[in-house]
Amino acid sequence: MGARMADTGQLVHLLAFLNRFALHFVFRVLHGRWSIEKQSIRRAGNPCDQFRLEFSRLRDTFGAMKEWISDYIAAEQKALASIPVDQVEQAIHTVKGALENDRQIFVFGNGGSASNSSHFATDLGKGSSDTVGKRFKVLSLNDNVSWMTAIGNDYEYEGIYKRQLENYGQSGDVVLTMSVSGSSPNLVEACKWAKENGLHVIALVGGKRGALTGIADNCIVVEETHYGRAEDCQMGIAHMICYAFMENPGLME
Repeated sequence: MGARMADTGQLVHLLAFLNRFALHFVFRVLHGRWSIEKQSIRRAGNPCDQFRLEFSRLRDTFGAMKEWISDYIAAEQKALASIPVDQVEQAIHTVKGALENDRQIFVFGNGGSASNSSHFATDLGKGSSDTVGKRFKVLSLNDNVSWMTAIGNDYEYEGIYKRQLENYGQSGDVVLTMSVSGSSPNLVEACKWAKENGLHVIALVGGKRGALTGIADNCIVVEETHYGRAEDCQMGIAHMICYAFMENPGLME
């Protein structure tokens, strides 16, 4: 009889431990923590106290995340509001002039700005061209991976865009580059060559401005140094240029 009671007592203790363990595990998973912290389990007393503690942590985590998202949106709205409207309009008319005069438009960047450049070339080359009924001669230089790696390997990385322009670029053509820092050596080299050879240079840069501000004919500054938000705004400007042709039928008259 005594042995049976002892076994029953051990079973009760085991179930109580497993109950605390299960509560701890479930709320750690909800909280995004997959590891089980043995120390906190051993220190846990009443399972209800553990439940309240974990629920409080979970609530604080989600509350902090909502606050971060709200702050991010507010900062992005501020960055968007800093876009200089007159300079964007000027860029639209430059692109319009390139279309009217059968000039080429070269776009390029690095990293996220390279992706934005590809996106811009797609929207302008397809969407805008379809709308106006005339084809934009637009080329994203950062899409030619084989050529870029050949130049970088055989010459220098700083020349990956400049050396492509040496093959294609002619006086009267347009260069549009995007950069958050405004000082990437390969962009600076390409834009210097473009200016020296009579191409019109448009640069979209972040709040640091950088060397491109002293080179570009039209330097559009987004007053933001955060890479994500600055790149979002630059893509927004690129979309404005493309959709100006898609949504304003009178633009080409």
